Amino acid sequence: MGRDRRFVRLRRRLTRFSIIAIGGFLCWYFLYVAMSAFAREFMDQRLIGNVNVGLVFGLLEFVATFLLAWGYAHYARAALDPLADRIRTEIDSAPDPRSRQR
Repeated sequence: MGRDRRFVRLRRRLTRFSIIAIGGFLCWYFLYVAMSAFAREFMDQRLIGNVNVGLVFGLLEFVATFLLAWGYAHYARAALDPLADRIRTEIDSAPDPRSRQR
């Protein structure tokens, strides 16, 4: 089954999405870390009251995490699940080779 073209396509779709999503998230995270370490004056700029740019960047990390989870769920529902369901249905309907009588 691992060599079946549909399974390979499913695996490629998942891998492509994962690399893009994780890469984007890590870039955003390391930007936050680098800005906190090397652009302290910028991160310390006050926006409203005691809320500064650094705090907003930190809160946006949580937003990015939820958007990543939502994006994965949406992508999986639209692109991965239908293909996985077709593969699963075919496997479930195939006769079990272990049950053959000798």
